[in-house]
Order: sequence, then structure tokens, then C-alpha cells
Amino acid sequence: MVPSSSSILSVLLDRFLKCVSRNSESSFPFSTVLYTPKNSSFTSVLQFSAQNLRFTLPSVPKPEFIFTPLQESHIQAVVICSKKLGIHLRVRSGGHDFEGLSYVSEIETPFIVVDLAKLRSISVDIEHNSAWVQAGATNGELYYRISEKSKTHGFPSGTCPTVCMGGLISGGGYGSMLRKYGLAADNVVDVHIIDVHGRLLDRKSMGEDLFWAIRGGAGGSFGIVTAWKVKLVPVPSAVTVFTVTKTLEQGATKLLYRWQQIADQLDKDLFIRVQIQTANVSSHGKRTITTSYNALFLGDANRLLEVMKHRFPELGLTRQDCIETNWINSTVYMAGLSNNTPPEFFLQRTNPDRAYFKGKSDYARKPIPEKALEGLWEKFFDVESPLVVFTPYGGMMSQISESQTPFPHRKGTKFMILYWSSWQDAKENVAKHINWTRKVYSYMTPYVSKNPREAYVNYRDLDLGMNRNSNTSFVEASAFGTNYFKDNFYRLVHVKTKVDPDNFFRHEQSIPPLSPHMR
Repeated sequence: MVPSSSSILSVLLDRFLKCVSRNSESSFPFSTVLYTPKNSSFTSVLQFSAQNLRFTLPSVPKPEFIFTPLQESHIQAVVICSKKLGIHLRVRSGGHDFEGLSYVSEIETPFIVVDLAKLRSISVDIEHNSAWVQAGATNGELYYRISEKSKTHGFPSGTCPTVCMGGLISGGGYGSMLRKYGLAADNVVDVHIIDVHGRLLDRKSMGEDLFWAIRGGAGGSFGIVTAWKVKLVPVPSAVTVFTVTKTLEQGATKLLYRWQQIADQLDKDLFIRVQIQTANVSSHGKRTITTSYNALFLGDANRLLEVMKHRFPELGLTRQDCIETNWINSTVYMAGLSNNTPPEFFLQRTNPDRAYFKGKSDYARKPIPEKALEGLWEKFFDVESPLVVFTPYGGMMSQISESQTPFPHRKGTKFMILYWSSWQDAKENVAKHINWTRKVYSYMTPYVSKNPREAYVNYRDLDLGMNRNSNTSFVEASAFGTNYFKDNFYRLVHVKTKVDPDNFFRHEQSIPPLSPHMR
């Protein structure tokens, strides 16, 4: 008689629990941090930080169990035992992976999820301008904890408050201070990682090659990052934010062309991104395009108005448009939350805007002509809630070399583009939305970077190619690998071959090791 899959699972689970108990420093009741589909909390734990609802549908593969470690030694035991028992694992910190790769495995089953949500401690040291932040802590929590200690320190991380530090910094991590201070990954000074042998390493014990790879080479390839030590940056006591919106009828196309010419050359203290959406202009349902210039300036409103008058008078910014505030409140504003939202909101960790979505990214090295923008606008009316965001580069981003970290999109990049289509109803025509992003991406081909066509690894996109199974091919992976990392991909492969030659840490777009005959 062939044993059922449930009896195989219970044997595996039993062996796993015995193994982690044997390999753990304490006699911890591991069954209390392990959830199987039989457990009433399994679905809520799995879905708590599944940020793309596309990957919560019943048809999507589910893990055999979820492990929620409370300390680093628990993860060490999980790595040792998963390796020993041949269990494939995925690691999730905040679940924001665009393709759900931190909690779904399409290429390999069975698999388990190691969920780092309970590793969220933050220790801020103002005297030494640094903080230790665990992988399961969010952007918002880190910002709040810094602001509790100082009104003139900040950290240049993302604008979305619920993204967790584990994945965010692994892929680079950018926000509205990137032109002044670079990426989150550019401001990391130490790290704790658990390697394929279950060892807990820091910068000194891991060596500079691995330390280089994990600051931008993306998660899930080299080990499990449990905590980062980051460098805090100075912020003025008064900063200024604004959002100015222009429709097509108000000359949005010409204005956006002008923004493209100057956005990467503005004062380093000024970050102006452009969020492009559709809006109804009349009760009869006539739609238009809106371009919202959403900005943070590290200084007061008077100095901002001077800078704008000198470099971007076309926007017509007035004192009434400007909101002078402190840095922590500016992070609330840049997160798109309403003006009266208190920063304490960041401690909730929940994302009220979860949706089904598909996203893609591009990098522009020269302005997109007005005629091409007009062609892009036509495509906006094909879906209900399209979004395109232009994020300016330049400033510090141009001063850091392409090979300083794996993140290569530096000098010569004018701005990054995000294409996004989202929907709220599971019964919606999924293909329509996904095809929209592909159509727009295809339309934009002549106007963006080439050879390779660059993409941001934290805006993960399986359309660029994927590993088929555990025997990843270096040639296949170099298709998407060079999009994300340019020539840094080859150094990442070298590091991977050294630290994880058997490819234990893997997913659909992980860095492959060289096959034995190529070493």
C-alpha cells in the first residue's frame, strides 16, 4: 500500500521537529512556532504578510508548514535540518516580493516558509549614529524608533511603511532621500546572516565578498539575513513636502518632458517623483491623465521656493503648496497617508492597501519625447487603475560606482520607471491586467536603457526569465541576472559558488552557482 501524502508529511514533520530540537541551544517547544494546514491559524499566518493577493488564491501552491522563529538560533537549526532532510525552504520578512517568491514556490514542492515576522527588534544608538534592525522590522517601525530618540536623524529607506528590512535592503532599497544619501544598502555597516552550514556570521567572519553580495544582490540566494547594522544620517529639524497635480488639460505632457530634463540635476536635497494615473474629469465618466509631483525637500519652504524658482519654475510651486514639517511626519506624508495620520500608525505593521497586482520596472537614460508620452497616455485608458511612477536619480546615486554594491543603476540613469496595474476583485480578468503591464513595457522599449534593459530586482518580474528547477542554469539565469545587476551578476555568481555551491538557497530568480565543470 502506498502511504498517503498526509502520512508522509506527518513523518517529515516529526523528523523535522526532532532534528530542530537536537540542533537548538535551548529545549524550546518548537511545535508552538510551527503551523501546518491542520492548524486553525495556518491561513491567517500565511496571509498576514502576503502583500500581493494574487498569491493567496486557492490554486497557488501552499507550504507544508510555516516556521516562525523567535531567535537566530531557531533559524540556524531550521537551516541545518532542512538541508539534512532535503526540504526546500522560502524565507519571508515582509512578503512584499512582487511575484510572491518569499512564500510561494511554483517550481518546487513540497516547500516550507520560514517567516521572520517575529524578529523585529530595533536598537537605535544616536551617540554612534547607528541602529541594529532585525529582518522582520518594517520601514515604518525603524523610522518611528529613530524619531523617538532624535528629531535630526533619519535613514534613507523606502516610502512604503510595511516593507520589512530583510528583503528591502537585500535588493537595494530606495526612498525619498536617495538623491542625498543613496540607497538603504549603501548605508549598511554590518550584518548578521545564517549561512548554508547554519553558522551565524557577521561582516568580519563572512568576509567582504559575501558582505558585498548581500547588499543589493537580492534575498534568497546566499543565506538568511537576520539583522542589519545601519548608519543613521542627519536630517534638518524642518523639512518640506508638497504634491502638485497637473492634468493633460493643464499641460501635463510638456511639464513632464521638462521634469525629465532636470529631475536628476536638481539640488541633492530635493526629491520630486511623478505619479501618473487616470482620473474622472466629469460626472459623465470622461477620464484624463493626472501627473502628481510628489516631493520631499531637506530644508525649509523658503529655500525650497528659491530652488524651484531657479530650476523648475514651470511647475508654478507656491508657498500654499508647501507643508513644513519634521522628518518623521514627512515619511508619513510620502507614504501617501492622510496629513493627520500620527507616526504611531507605523507600529501597526498592517498594510491597508493590499491588492492583486502586477508590476514591472525600467530605467531611462534620456528624456522620453513628448510624442512618445502621448502614445503612452492612450494606453492608460485600457484598465481601471493603472499607475506609472517616475523616480528621479542623480545626486548621490551618480557618485557611487556601479560595482560598489550589486545594485548597478547609478551614473547616467536619469530616472526609474514603475509600471503597475492593480485590482481588488479575485474574479477580475487577471490576464487583462498582466497583459496591460506587458503591453506598456513593450511600447516603452525604444525609450529606455538597452543592452541590457535594466530592471530593479526589488520589483521582481518573472517575465524577464526564471530558473526552472533546483539545477539552475547559469546561461538561463544570466538573462534576468544582467537585467537586474548588469556585469555585477558575474561576481554574484562567483560569490554564490563559493558560499552555497550546492544551491540550497534558491528560488525562481535566485543567483545560480557555476556548475562543477565550469568552476
